[in-house]
Amino acid sequence: MPPASSISVERARAGGADLVLTPELSLCGYPPEDLLLRESFYRDCRRELDALAAKIRGIAVVVGFPELAADGKRYNSAAVIRDGGIIATARKHDLPNYEVFDEKRYFASWNEPCVLEVKGVHFGLTICEDVWWPEAPAMAKAAGAQVILSINASPYHKHKQATRHRVFREWIRATGLPMVYVNMVGGQDELVFDGASCVLDGNGEVVQQAPFFEEALEFAVFDGVQPERGSVSPELALEAEVYKALVLGTRDYVSKNGFPGVLIGLSGGVDSALTVAIACDALGAKRVRAVMMPSQYTAQMSLDDSAEMVSRVGVRYDIIPIRPVYDAFMSQLSPAFDGRPVDLTEENLQSRIRGTMLMALSNKTGFMVLTTGNKSEMAVGYSTIYGDMAGGYAVIKDIAKTLVWRLCRYRNSLSEVIPENIIVRPPSAELRDNQTDQDSLPAYEVLDEIMESYMELNRSPVEIVAQGHAAADVKRVVDLIKKSEYKRRQAPPGVRVTMRGFGRDWRYPITSGYRDHGDL
Repeated sequence: MPPASSISVERARAGGADLVLTPELSLCGYPPEDLLLRESFYRDCRRELDALAAKIRGIAVVVGFPELAADGKRYNSAAVIRDGGIIATARKHDLPNYEVFDEKRYFASWNEPCVLEVKGVHFGLTICEDVWWPEAPAMAKAAGAQVILSINASPYHKHKQATRHRVFREWIRATGLPMVYVNMVGGQDELVFDGASCVLDGNGEVVQQAPFFEEALEFAVFDGVQPERGSVSPELALEAEVYKALVLGTRDYVSKNGFPGVLIGLSGGVDSALTVAIACDALGAKRVRAVMMPSQYTAQMSLDDSAEMVSRVGVRYDIIPIRPVYDAFMSQLSPAFDGRPVDLTEENLQSRIRGTMLMALSNKTGFMVLTTGNKSEMAVGYSTIYGDMAGGYAVIKDIAKTLVWRLCRYRNSLSEVIPENIIVRPPSAELRDNQTDQDSLPAYEVLDEIMESYMELNRSPVEIVAQGHAAADVKRVVDLIKKSEYKRRQAPPGVRVTMRGFGRDWRYPITSGYRDHGDL
């Protein structure tokens, strides 16, 4: 359900609704972060809330908002509006302080239930985290609630909806109360909110579920305190839900920040091809521009595959060779290099030339650069700072390489936009002759499993070796993750789709002598 507005409320009232629910902090969006430390933000939000309330007649509306109370405490609150005024206020009881959440930095906890009566039914109003723990629903039931209403800004990660349903069923078994769960939809910087608002009956069965990753105004009908069965949007396959998250996150980041379009450096590889496909699905081909910047090491196959890709999606395509610029750089640098042998310096220089060209095009056109690095590369530093990392948004920064291939297959199952040759060819940065990624890295199947275990699941290197991985591979990957932290601090934001992405919920020091090898 979208944030409350007089338009959506009128639609709800015209459809016969008695009560409208909007998501957590729907008035301002979630998370407002350190805006919540500014008193002026609370005053402005309250002014907008009062203006909205003045327009509401003949229906009750719940609106999430940040509240600065008379005693100076700050609350994550929800106002119940009816007939021009606020008739009740709920305040959040359980404040999350893990993963991407740090609400204890901003808000105080509240320990009183909020129960409102609509057409003879008593609804207990809770806010997000309150239904992940049993105390708030139990307090609401003790105060006379017959149905639990839960407004949420619950960000997406893989398999999140199944986890939500499991938690809801646990406390429904304990209380016997049906619930209405309303979740935010949209992208906010790195976070994506997947919607999928739902209704569960007193047995814990999902009797209604809104679409995933789509705004919707849904009508839930109750027979007394029992919800009637409505439409239930089906669960999505993993590839489908992740792809939708990437599209939504990209669309909202680009559009909400006012960019007319995006620029992507197309290489002939799978990462940039997937990024182009996502951008086109998010924004439309007219707002996407691809640039091929071949060097002396670029294979003809890469040129041919890139040309085929852009012809399928219909984006503007420019070819700007970098060899003349590279030769000019080397001519100027050679005396200072003092006869030192060729090494990674020359490879990184090519990437930085490309980054400079893309940023120049961005300055000239206003289009934002989308970077194309995946999570596997970000983990181990297989990327060039100020080169292929230069840009405004990193679409696939939380997508492991093995999942990149799966997402390409999924996208082609809808319509074949990525040439098969791009998907099956061995990955290569093409920065020297006959180069492949596996010259520098373990096989991606191995790398991704180690990365997931260490970085997402927080397992120790010893535990990962016990899973069957070679100690040398584990030590190597863990060392690379540690050494690459300084690069990640300078990387652009990107869509988070795992329980732990390199961003808001990964906080490791750059300066540290600690090596997490255990007994390896």
